[in-house]
Amino acid sequence: MKKLILLVLTISVIACKNKTTTTVDYSEETLDITTSIYPENITKVFEAHGGLDKWNTMKSLEFTMPKPDGNEVTTTNLKNRKSLIEMPHHSIGYDGEHVWLKNKDTTTYTLYGGNPRFYYNLMFYFYAMPFILADDGIIYEDAEPLVFEGQSYPGIKISYENGIGESSEDEYILYYNSETYKMEWLGYTVTFFSQEKAKEFHFRRYSNWQNVNGLLLPETMVRYNYENNLPTTVHSENVFTNVNLSTEKPEPEIFEAPAGATIVD
Repeated sequence: MKKLILLVLTISVIACKNKTTTTVDYSEETLDITTSIYPENITKVFEAHGGLDKWNTMKSLEFTMPKPDGNEVTTTNLKNRKSLIEMPHHSIGYDGEHVWLKNKDTTTYTLYGGNPRFYYNLMFYFYAMPFILADDGIIYEDAEPLVFEGQSYPGIKISYENGIGESSEDEYILYYNSETYKMEWLGYTVTFFSQEKAKEFHFRRYSNWQNVNGLLLPETMVRYNYENNLPTTVHSENVFTNVNLSTEKPEPEIFEAPAGATIVD
């Protein structure tokens, strides 16, 4: 029979006053290895929303956004980020290499300048906050707090290493409640079209959460007008329904370009 080998880490704490030595046997401890690589403040935000370890067990996410002309349903494979957006007049997909557009009728696709490559993961990225901010290639820094209607929200600035994602020049600032550590605001720049670092921050507010399989995800998200890199008044609201977060992978075939689809890379 193989012997079990317990790794005991000994930490010697030498105090100038009493020179005591403390030994900690980590074989008796439960260690959170996953989140230990992140700064303390964003780790606490992850924990306030159910924990990054639990999020990492999930393999698929689906949500519906009601729109004036019908529902928009987004399905994403969380492990490879393949995605499918079903809309009344169009379908947009990402198969892991190419973005494709399928027209269901003669209606012209006009969202965000008619660029499906910009939109295919946009709302997923906003919706998967704050967990999406644990991706590889992220640089974390403290940011100045956001003060809105007399309340101050500490900030964490997120930037990306070169070559990460569609727009590595994008920057985000996550603002959280200093008591609960729940996410409250997101400041973000848009560099997709210019491919240059932007100076203007846009804002979305996260104040209404729903519990989905033990994780807090947005029920509503409010987009704000902005001035001088600060939110001002409400612009619009997104509502998310029929949320399905699962440890099961979505069927891979749904992300493949169907007959008649156009590759838009």
